[in-house]
Parts: sequence; C-alpha cells; structure tokens
Amino acid sequence: MNGAIFFSGQYGSTAQYAGWISDATGLPVFDVKHADADPSKFDFLILGSSVITYNLTISKWVKRNLAGIQKKPIVLFTVSGAPAGPKLDGWVADSLAEIPMSKMRHVALRGRMNPKTLGWWTRMILIMGAMKNRDPQARKEELAGFDYMDKSGIEPITKMVQQLQSNEAPVFQ
Repeated sequence: MNGAIFFSGQYGSTAQYAGWISDATGLPVFDVKHADADPSKFDFLILGSSVITYNLTISKWVKRNLAGIQKKPIVLFTVSGAPAGPKLDGWVADSLAEIPMSKMRHVALRGRMNPKTLGWWTRMILIMGAMKNRDPQARKEELAGFDYMDKSGIEPITKMVQQLQSNEAPVFQ
C-alpha cells in the first residue's frame, strides 16, 4: 500500500512533525495549501493538523476532499498545547464530523507556541481564552507560551505506517 502525509499548520510545529514522519517512513509530504495535495492517488493517509481555538486547521481541506479520503485508512495527528484526552477528542470530532472517529486513528502530539510570534488578533483570542480557562497550568501556557515538541511522539504513527505498508491488518493501540 502506498500512502502520503497531508498537513495543515500555522506556526511550524505540524510541518516539523510531518517532516519527521516522512524521514522515518519515506512517505511524501504535502502541505494542503498547495494544489498538488491530491489524496485520491494514495491507499492510506496520514493527516496532520494544528489545533487553533478548538478547531483543526485541516477541516476545510478534509471537507473539500471527502470523496477522495472517506474510504481510506486514516491516521490523524493533531498538534497543540492540549494533552490527549476527552477535551481534545471532542475538538477533533467536532472539526471532522464527516469522518467518524471509529474510521481513523488519532495521535495527539504536543507542539510549541510563542505568543510573541503571533499576530495581534490571535494573541487577543488567546488572552480571552486564557481568562475563561479554569485550568491554571493551561491558562499560564496560553499566556506565556510553551514548547513540547518531541520527536519520539511520532513512534505510534511510524508503527501504524509500517503495518499499513506491509498490508497487515493494522493493530492500532
């Protein structure tokens, strides 16, 4: 089976993870902003997305390409400050409602965010979100920034890719 990595990001973390996955698996990488990002040419897909204000940045691309991806095995990796858990799973389900969560495997990766590099509008949204956040650690990170980039986080994805490439029935954990 042949596959590819399609990603959407804003500040570089998602692109870096996509590059690491490509280096480890040999899969081609496509930024969904480019016209050559055609998922119909591949048997399985690795989709990568930043999570910005509780939404996946890849969701519009998924909707436009739904016919070409709906019946393919999908491994989704999200990149955000949020840890894996019900809150992040809810954001994924809301953003990709067209694809049932049972049809894809989700790997949550932690990214980085430096508020000084953000535009003023995004900074204002973060400040408003932080004021409403009941979790003191998350509130601090939304205001001060964070860097949780970890190359070892891609290991579950590379194992799933190996299973898909060998035509084994993937055992997703």
